[in-house]
Amino acid sequence: MRKSTQLFTATSILAAFASVSLLASPIAAAQQMPPVVIGTAVGLSGANSVVAPSVVQATQLAIDEINAAGGILGRKVVLEVADDGSGAAGAQKAYDSLLFQKKVDAVISMETSAARNAALPIVTRAKKPFIYTSFYEGRSCNKHLFINAWVPEQQVAPVVDYFSTKLNTKSYFLIGSDYAFGRGMLEFTRKYIASKGHKVVGEEYLPIDGSDWTAIISKLKASGADALISSTSGGAPNVTLTKQLRAAGVSLPFGNLAVDEGTAKSMGSDAKGVYTAGSYYTSIDTPRNKEFLSAMSKRFGPDMKTPNDLSTPQYEAVWAYKLAVEKAGTLETDKVLKALGEVSVNGPRGEIKMDQQHHAALTMYIGQVQADGSVKILETFQNVAPGAQCPQLK
Repeated sequence: MRKSTQLFTATSILAAFASVSLLASPIAAAQQMPPVVIGTAVGLSGANSVVAPSVVQATQLAIDEINAAGGILGRKVVLEVADDGSGAAGAQKAYDSLLFQKKVDAVISMETSAARNAALPIVTRAKKPFIYTSFYEGRSCNKHLFINAWVPEQQVAPVVDYFSTKLNTKSYFLIGSDYAFGRGMLEFTRKYIASKGHKVVGEEYLPIDGSDWTAIISKLKASGADALISSTSGGAPNVTLTKQLRAAGVSLPFGNLAVDEGTAKSMGSDAKGVYTAGSYYTSIDTPRNKEFLSAMSKRFGPDMKTPNDLSTPQYEAVWAYKLAVEKAGTLETDKVLKALGEVSVNGPRGEIKMDQQHHAALTMYIGQVQADGSVKILETFQNVAPGAQCPQLK
């Protein structure tokens, strides 16, 4: 009995010593600290509700991978998701909640331009990093804002040039959602078409939450246009417009500047033949993209939403934040903001570095939606620069 007691005592001493040693190590000390909290505001309701689930999944996968690799500065990462309602009023509530109640360390969000614009003053007041991961109309400039998605300078030319050189189109009809993204994209498109010596024969808009395109489609059919280019809010407006175009028998070459691959799949046969340009498609044939798709499938199984040009930048942005914090060696905002323009992420879209006035050069693709909703890549444009977006932020 005495021998057993002595063994127990020795074991206890060793365990206690090991415990003290572990607590004294830098890793253990980091693990005792509060987690790093990333906030994501996204349209779980409203126009973006079609694409929001894929965005949340991509965010969660990145966080899972980061935690499996030791977290950020050895600290666990947790996700806080808020519904911005796909608009300005919802974004104000979502950002107030994330930044001042949940006290997130950074915001990484795919949102409508209306939501982003409403959020920026709140982000500025909170003095936190904000990585915006949605393609948009360009020239949103703020010290705290970094963007890893495409702008018109990177996306419009491939569509217009392909139509004019391969399909011999000369006149265009433009359709958009009536808010910053829709109007901004089509303003750039109109000017680019004119610079090529072609013309716009009609330009029409519907409110972001509108769903009846009947009157606009009638104008399109009467216009004599050779091609249609649309810029609607990602998600529901893409679905309603495309379905109504098909029901009305419109067969013009159709370039959609805002449809993502997941939404295209949800449309079924209605999306077949639509042309689109973007920085990500599941058919990108690289080892890194195949690894990403495999990881998504393994993590979410049959519930996986199709990765797309709105969700994949979100995955890469979470990794960019990790790299920036670890380069800075701190969560201190000013140091992290400096590092965000210095780090690069080897993601499904290739090497992404937000070093060009808080934007990134991107490899762009023009593709066409196939019968199964997948996108066949027709042409590739390497390292397309975003142009002069925010000169004051050099």
